[in-house]
Amino acid sequence: MTNYRRNRVPGQAYFFTVRLRDRRSTLLTEHISAFGEAIRQARGRKPFHVDAWAVLPDHAHAIWTLPPGDDDCASRWRAVKIAFSKSVSKSGGRALWERRYHGQRITGDEHYHHMVDFVHASPVVHGMCSQPADWPWSSLHRFVAEGFIC
Repeated sequence: MTNYRRNRVPGQAYFFTVRLRDRRSTLLTEHISAFGEAIRQARGRKPFHVDAWAVLPDHAHAIWTLPPGDDDCASRWRAVKIAFSKSVSKSGGRALWERRYHGQRITGDEHYHHMVDFVHASPVVHGMCSQPADWPWSSLHRFVAEGFIC
């Protein structure tokens, strides 16, 4: 089967958007600890680095770097979705989530920086706050604390 929609390269950085089925839902921010724990569990099974993220009420944006020789994004997101769903839903199913996710390989430093800025600006774009630093569920705060952004 041809996989032309996802240009996967092992050990690369990828940008993702995952969405809940209900676009009016606020589950992700209401249960931010459960979402974070779902990410930690997935990383424990199949390691990856979370470069940047922003969690909004009904969707999340993330940039992950996978280990060299590994391009399996799908099983990692599947694990995150299942763990989060089990944590917040009595049914424990994946019915909370849209089946697919948007993902794209990051092709270089300029693209990487552009996508990090996109992730951090997302809460402003969606009307959640007036400036990125006001949004609590974002890696922007880590970037500032580590001196990457003033």
